[in-house]
Amino acid sequence: MGTRLGMSVFVVWWSIANMLTAVATGVTSLGIYRFLLGLGEAGVWPAASKAVAEWFPAKERAVAIGIYTMGATVGAILAPYIVIPLATFDYSRMGDWIGGFLAHGHGWKIAFILIGAAGFLWLLPWAWLYRTPAQNRFITQGELTMIQEDGGLERAATAHEKPWTWMQVFAFRGTWLLLLARLISDPVWYFYQFWFPKYLSADRHLDQSQLTITWVIYAAAGVGSLAGEWFSGRLVNRGMAPTSSRMAVMLGCALLMPLSPLIAWVTDLNFSLVLACVTVVAALAWLINISSLVVDVVPKHSLGTVFSVVAAGSTLGGIVMNTLVGSMVSGPSTKPPGFLDSAIQWVFGGVMRMVEGEGYAMWFWVMLALHPIAWVILKFGKIEKL
Repeated sequence: MGTRLGMSVFVVWWSIANMLTAVATGVTSLGIYRFLLGLGEAGVWPAASKAVAEWFPAKERAVAIGIYTMGATVGAILAPYIVIPLATFDYSRMGDWIGGFLAHGHGWKIAFILIGAAGFLWLLPWAWLYRTPAQNRFITQGELTMIQEDGGLERAATAHEKPWTWMQVFAFRGTWLLLLARLISDPVWYFYQFWFPKYLSADRHLDQSQLTITWVIYAAAGVGSLAGEWFSGRLVNRGMAPTSSRMAVMLGCALLMPLSPLIAWVTDLNFSLVLACVTVVAALAWLINISSLVVDVVPKHSLGTVFSVVAAGSTLGGIVMNTLVGSMVSGPSTKPPGFLDSAIQWVFGGVMRMVEGEGYAMWFWVMLALHPIAWVILKFGKIEKL
């Protein structure tokens, strides 16, 4: 389908699923609509990486990935200030039909409708502007030459190759190295997105109004997105190979993660938040560079496919993290396990029994080692030689 049409399909799908959430009537319909949203959202990131590969030379790829990743963190910062007013507004004054649909306690529906509709607005400039460099009427000859010269060796090697089959994708050593690295390291960022406010409420005793302080976590994520690409780009400009520059920055990030246990150990809330922000900066700088590694080592003709497989490893890591942290916080579950729960318990059952009921502090100790382990896997797997 190509990057332009493929991205359009994913955004339309995502937007419709987001808007349908407003008409959810129970757990089942809510689950279906959010599952559909996840399918669309999952396609956006591989398409974005393919666009970066098409448009940016190696020294600028981390910059591009850092900027579009920062967009997600900025959105997360703005979300409470947009969604809460929309959800609490008195819509009864706007007429019987709107007032009936958005009755008291149902104002949250409008947030899903408007945010979903924003996706369709985004499509207009995307469809108008996006083309491959060779087809884009706005590119200068100097820019086109820079892109072509940077990727010349790759094009010479792959110009007559067909996209990889699934067998070739899974036979490629880099696929498994990157998948494992993201499976191990991405749970740190998932934890900060989904569990850190709960930690602040349960262990730091912040009430609902005080939890707005979590905006600093997303601000730190934005800083990490930009810092990761800046350091990597500087090293490339000084003559270091792109893959080596990514690994160098990622090593620095991994060495900061042992600060994690101090977040739960220190008594001062402000100092704890500072430490959390430092580790989030490191986690996002790592994420930007490992995403750039995928673009660096995978041929462009199969980049979207490999990136999708690697991203699936990230999602699996998030599922495992949610199960482990839930066990740490709540103790043994009293509900029958679902399919994924059973699979995770089969693999991690012994670990889960060891950490049941130990609280959030145990997870902060786990985060100490995840990035260093992932870096060692990449290093000894010789990702730089691919």
